[in-house]
Amino acid sequence: MNLTHLDDKNRPKMVDVSDKNDTTRVAVASGQISMSQEAFEAIISNNTKKGPVLQTAVIAAIMGTKKTSELIPMCHPLLLSGINCDIEELPKLPGFKLYVTAKLTGQTGVEMEALTGVSIGLLTIYDMVKAIDKSMIISNVQLEHKSGGKSGDFNRENLN
Repeated sequence: MNLTHLDDKNRPKMVDVSDKNDTTRVAVASGQISMSQEAFEAIISNNTKKGPVLQTAVIAAIMGTKKTSELIPMCHPLLLSGINCDIEELPKLPGFKLYVTAKLTGQTGVEMEALTGVSIGLLTIYDMVKAIDKSMIISNVQLEHKSGGKSGDFNRENLN
């Protein structure tokens, strides 16, 4: 298999997608953060010194999704048509699971945007409550679903 981000002289390059057709592309990524009961309760009760953690994490996830091409060297700048974030409370962990859905109609996929959004959102949660718990663990950042494009659909739930 040839690596598409290297030219014939093994130099890095951004893939030329100009010959690809525009298709609707959607990617959903997720990740989780586990923490102490004290940190979890502070977030749930909106009792942190830095303000509303989950709302700020959603804004950060959206911003991270939009700025992916500035952070990942070979990512194309994309005109995203939609970004949605959901946060699931995991009281038994305790912690949270963050989902980011990125969507566009274009020539390249949005998997990296969704994954970056999840990462930035979870890092924001860590940043906002690290004074309470420095032992938090960010884990399982992964692609859940993607559709559109030449490679077709991917569904993590179908892997099992």
